[in-house]
Amino acid sequence: MRRVLVAAIAVLLLFATGDARSSGPEIPGNAIRIIVPFSAGGPTDVLARVVGKILGDKLGVTTYIENKPGASGIIGTEPVVRSPADGTVLLLTATHHVITPSLYKSIPYDTKKDLSPIALVAAAPNAILASNNFPAKNVKELIEILKKNPGKYSFGSAGTGSSNHLSGELFKQMAGVDVVHVPYKGNGPAMNDLIGGHIPLLFDSLPTVINASKGGLVRVLALTGLKRSPLLPDVPTLDESGVKGFNVQAWFGVYMPQANGSPIYKKLVAAMREVNESAETKKKLAEMGVEPGDLYGDEFRAFVDSEIARWADVVKKANIPPE
Repeated sequence: MRRVLVAAIAVLLLFATGDARSSGPEIPGNAIRIIVPFSAGGPTDVLARVVGKILGDKLGVTTYIENKPGASGIIGTEPVVRSPADGTVLLLTATHHVITPSLYKSIPYDTKKDLSPIALVAAAPNAILASNNFPAKNVKELIEILKKNPGKYSFGSAGTGSSNHLSGELFKQMAGVDVVHVPYKGNGPAMNDLIGGHIPLLFDSLPTVINASKGGLVRVLALTGLKRSPLLPDVPTLDESGVKGFNVQAWFGVYMPQANGSPIYKKLVAAMREVNESAETKKKLAEMGVEPGDLYGDEFRAFVDSEIARWADVVKKANIPPE
């Protein structure tokens, strides 16, 4: 009798917690292909491998990552749009996704209409860094130097249209300074040139600057979010440093082909909520310097739409010509 009672309680607990394996339709073939529209080894790829594994465990399916880099994420996003909306193909991409519509005259899909946003996966601030031979020790000194020398100095980024590039453009607009953008083909070359003193300033994502900062190779002047990071607790935010209201996060989201609120979409939304709230996810993302997301379904869709409008305004004010 006792064994029967224990088994009954276990079943009730399973349904009460809404276990992703037992709710909603099955994933065809018990496998999910997660397309990352960037190269292997980068922040988006590393994040996808961590989250993809935990998502697969939650759903009881196999997940595997496929990298399709190029054209600011367009090359990897298009095949997702063309895939069946049955949960077998997902997209995990970065902030580029909401910036791209403003940077290209045309793209082969409608960012808003052709994809269903599932969940915000993670977010982290960008950082403004200075080379060790640059005279500014803080943001106040930086702004003073830039205002006295309009157009003399430059800042690097991982490429035109990247989140860190547009962080720099927004900084120019909000601080009222003139500094020249130098795009690089990725974070690595840009960081190497900053360390070597070939460029004075760099905007980059927090996870990629921690080692260089702690090693004394560069100087982190500020973070672009509204709160300090526990990984660099002594580094202030731009908002604290006088650029009031400055708030930019490099963020990552997961999407599927337009599903129109189907049962499989709802199942994936519920599963991603479980993933983000799990202790395993929080631990692994903290080690990467990012925080788990907390937006799902319609809330995440509204956030995506607002970010598309926000960055369109920044691109327009920066006079960045569409390709």
